Amino acid sequence: MGIIDALFFKYFGPVFIKEDSDAESFIEKMKSLSLRASGKLKDKIDEQITIAEAGLKGEKQIAFELKNSGMDMLVVHDLYLEKNGLSAQIDFLVIARKHIFVIECKNLYGNIEIDEKGNFIRHKGSGKFERKEGFPSPVSQNERHLNILKEIRREYKNNFVMQGLFDKLFPQTYRSIVVLANPKTILNDTKAPEEVRKVVIRLDQLVAYIKKIEDQDDSLKSSEKDMHELLDSFIKCSKPNKSDYAKKYEDLLAELNANKVEPQNEKRLEKLCSKKEADPKEKFSQKESVSTEKVCPKCGKLLVLRTAKKGENFGNQFWGCSGFPKCWYREDV
Repeated sequence: MGIIDALFFKYFGPVFIKEDSDAESFIEKMKSLSLRASGKLKDKIDEQITIAEAGLKGEKQIAFELKNSGMDMLVVHDLYLEKNGLSAQIDFLVIARKHIFVIECKNLYGNIEIDEKGNFIRHKGSGKFERKEGFPSPVSQNERHLNILKEIRREYKNNFVMQGLFDKLFPQTYRSIVVLANPKTILNDTKAPEEVRKVVIRLDQLVAYIKKIEDQDDSLKSSEKDMHELLDSFIKCSKPNKSDYAKKYEDLLAELNANKVEPQNEKRLEKLCSKKEADPKEKFSQKESVSTEKVCPKCGKLLVLRTAKKGENFGNQFWGCSGFPKCWYREDV
């Protein structure tokens, strides 16, 4: 830091204005749903949990890097904005002295290829078992996020001249960054367009990338007060509980309530209650009832109301897994 900077710009370091994420509450809710679900619905819920946990892990790694950047910046994690019919779920909004950075986190398994058209392709497996699958461009996604920030800030320019100047400087001031957070991911971007390649980076390059952009710009630095005022203009347009996580949870909860007994469980229930078709290990006495709603949280099979025939709990009833002896799960009545 130069003498002038030291005199006029007091160092305050990275400050997180908002650090939590909707993903955390989403994961807890989904785990609760998983205990109540079974079959294909349980698989769908568990898949969403895995995806959310991977995304949250990547975001925590980014937060760690920003906290240890040693730079003056205001950081908001998981910010949902709405303006003029547009909406954006921003992983990280970072306001530095000279630039505003919009960070999109991708914590993906497999290697990533970006082709000459800017399409993102994920390679999973290897050799004859390798599979390719495309996924929406995070660069395009971040461009939409930048558009809503632009809409918000244009309203603060009170005439056409100021708005025109703002539009001209916007691409230089507001920067998109797509961070690949999985350290094992190999990025192949040799064919990617320059405008795409320059904004997709690995996690360990994040802080150096931000510092480079800040240092190369000769623009005047913003004061800490101006940085907070800028952030406040975005916070005013933020909305709670509007993320994709909330919608996914509500959809799966509705599906769970509408399908308390899935078709595959109904067939299994018929089999368990049929003396002719049931496996000898799965026959139940008349005193044992098969639940149509309670499922084993370990294997997803139906629970059966049983009575202990020996031991210190002799005569007491309990719910046991119908998959016994392969699954030993039990719970008290």
